[in-house]
Amino acid sequence: MSVIGSPASRAAALRVHGGLGRSVRDSLVVAKRNLIRMIRIPEVVIFGLIQPIMFVVLFSYVFGGSIAVGGNTDPSAYRQFLMAGIFAQTVTFATAGAGAGIADDMHKGLIDRFRSLPMARGAVLTGRTLADLVQTALTLVVLAIVAVIVGWRIHEGVLKALGGFALLLLLGYAFSWIGALIGLSVRTPEAATSGGLIWLFPLTFISNAFVPADNMPVVLRTIAEWNPFSATVQAARQLFGNLPDGYPVPAAWPMQHPVWASLIWSVLIIVLFRTLAVRKFRSATA
Repeated sequence: MSVIGSPASRAAALRVHGGLGRSVRDSLVVAKRNLIRMIRIPEVVIFGLIQPIMFVVLFSYVFGGSIAVGGNTDPSAYRQFLMAGIFAQTVTFATAGAGAGIADDMHKGLIDRFRSLPMARGAVLTGRTLADLVQTALTLVVLAIVAVIVGWRIHEGVLKALGGFALLLLLGYAFSWIGALIGLSVRTPEAATSGGLIWLFPLTFISNAFVPADNMPVVLRTIAEWNPFSATVQAARQLFGNLPDGYPVPAAWPMQHPVWASLIWSVLIIVLFRTLAVRKFRSATA
């Protein structure tokens, strides 16, 4: 006899939906706790804003007249080209802070106290990454205002621009799971900060964020064109309308279809590193 619609199957479905609802509720509670903590320590947010603003000013006014984009050496053209790279760098560098925060909670025993409560196992990490996502969104808003002040503009309409920012935030959220795994794998917040930055520098600089990839040697150019960071930067430039006239779009698939490439990369990173981070969480706090 078929079990579809039977009391046993309905009970199983209720358990699944109930478990999912509980996980969502627990994640939101942990996210709220971390957001309140950020509000009570505003210098963390303030210091997180200073670095990207410095990058905008330095790259715009110090290097802007020295880097040609599509054969155009006008500093204003470079500012348009640059901003998507700065936005992407900002959301990814937040990874180090996420990892350090989780390592600090581990070091103080807070994670173990959470584990003793009747809550979903993955909720602690999910809540933390959601809170970091909110902080990253706030940083992007402030950074976009600074970018407008120095001359950056969108040229493809508000909806496409919002799509570009959504892809940037999705990349930042994906990378926050890498930070979570690093934070769970080290013993101190200082080690998490160092471990969270050491791989980000080559990832962001071997990319199309600050200079066109076609200026690089063949091996580095190939890495840059298939870099998930580059895909999101290219997608944001496309959606913002910041690709200069005459800019040579590489033939690599991620550069020809950057929006799809960015989505695929971000989803794959989330699935892989969330799985690894939750597994590490269970063993690290057992």
